[in-house]
Amino acid sequence: MVALNIYEDKRLDHTHDERNPGTPLDLDRVLDQRVNRSAVERRAATLGTRRTVKKEWQAAWLLRAIQCIDLTALSGDDTPGNVRRLCAKARQPVRADLLAALGVSGIKVGAVCVYHNLVATAVDALVGTHIPVAAVSTGFPAGQTSLETRLAEIRASVADGAREIDIVIGRAHALTGDWRGLYDEVRAMRAACGEAHMKAILATGELGTLRMVAMASQVCMMAGADFIKTSTGKEFVNATLPVSLVMVRAIRDYEEQTGYKVGFKPAGGIRAAKQALDWLVLMKEELGEAWMQPHLFRIGASGLLSDIERQLEHYVTGHYSASFRHPMV
Repeated sequence: MVALNIYEDKRLDHTHDERNPGTPLDLDRVLDQRVNRSAVERRAATLGTRRTVKKEWQAAWLLRAIQCIDLTALSGDDTPGNVRRLCAKARQPVRADLLAALGVSGIKVGAVCVYHNLVATAVDALVGTHIPVAAVSTGFPAGQTSLETRLAEIRASVADGAREIDIVIGRAHALTGDWRGLYDEVRAMRAACGEAHMKAILATGELGTLRMVAMASQVCMMAGADFIKTSTGKEFVNATLPVSLVMVRAIRDYEEQTGYKVGFKPAGGIRAAKQALDWLVLMKEELGEAWMQPHLFRIGASGLLSDIERQLEHYVTGHYSASFRHPMV
């Protein structure tokens, strides 16, 4: 039996958590961001060693990680059939016999994330569940289409039933120091999202420095982002613990300044259960248990779920199974 108090989300509707409305752009705060790279790297290196999660606690944390996964299909060869199979996995992310052995039920992923043209397919496949569909709808992954085109795509995804929109920022604004341009762009995207929650993808592997990551994080939160997200998964370097540490500390600073909680989503290259535990440790130690819930923490991944399910089978049986026993689709 797993440690139920860890994996269970006791605030499933989260209606009492007020959404971040954004603030006016404060350029002084943006430009005042400073990052000590060596200290960040030292801190990040200790995350997986200072706290260990074993036995039933590890199983419980892995179940929580599943609830925080944005199960993702973002390949050029995605088809409606692939997406429907992915949604079936989202409905039942862990084999029923393993859940029965663990003494738990009702485990679902945080969301299913697809390209805009497959939103309607995913929405239809998830009818009867509370699993939201997230769409990457702003010229993903480069974001090099016109703002008007990107805003129209957001509105179309929302009309098709997407409840979350993963936008990509115009990296050129950050790289040229045009923070007003970035703020106005993200603000317009937030307005186009309406009631759908917006995750702002910083594409940190293309921003160059940790200070740039900190500044872009602040601007996106001021513009009303509900989440800030590390990567598209298509950059040469995607989610890393040092970058994530900078971003979650920006989230902590934003909450201290405004009182509003903003979520965090690492994405790209997170494939092993051990990595998921590292990011959960990061959230617990830097932001607290509130950010170990799916309304404030997501992991963008696909293959990660298979490894987590494999680790849960090891916990139940004492043996590692072949990966083909835990197919994604």
